[in-house]
Amino acid sequence: MQAEGTGRWDGVRNYAARNHLRSMRVSDLVLFYHSRKGLEVAGICKVVREAYPDPTAEKGDWSAVDMAAVKPFSKPVPLKAIKANPKLQEMPLVRIGRLSVMPVAEAEFHEILKMGETEI
Repeated sequence: MQAEGTGRWDGVRNYAARNHLRSMRVSDLVLFYHSRKGLEVAGICKVVREAYPDPTAEKGDWSAVDMAAVKPFSKPVPLKAIKANPKLQEMPLVRIGRLSVMPVAEAEFHEILKMGETEI
């Protein structure tokens, strides 16, 4: 995302994740998580366009949102570290596997920023 500056978050094909996309609002901050490479939180993005029909969907009612890179983490936060942190045990990322879009409580967001040695 940082290299692109802005980009479309599309291709989500899970109903719960789609509903989370639809709940995002312009200027919401988002933790950018590498789910295929690295399994780590790598940066912060913000929503620049709210949910709209996903142009990559050949059928079905799917949504996309547009994001802009805000800041890379000083130190990426691996999934293993998140799972090991007692303050993050209620996070959907820890409790629900394979969900690509999920809400993050404010305290969890700040704890991950702290782990990533990153400030907004």
